[in-house]
Amino acid sequence: MTFVRVRLALDRMTSGETLLVRLRGEEPRRNIPRTAVEQGHALLEEEDRPDGTALLLLRKG
Repeated sequence: MTFVRVRLALDRMTSGETLLVRLRGEEPRRNIPRTAVEQGHALLEEEDRPDGTALLLLRKG
């Protein structure tokens, strides 16, 4: 379900805009960056946080 929400947010954006995403769990942390890049978006930054979450900064392609 997490990727669906990220995809909907990216679909509403214009090319070049950035989206900051906070993720929990191993599966979203593996799949969302990979899938976003496969769909033509750029992964600008990925940060693992002490609370177990990860922050991703994506730029819409």
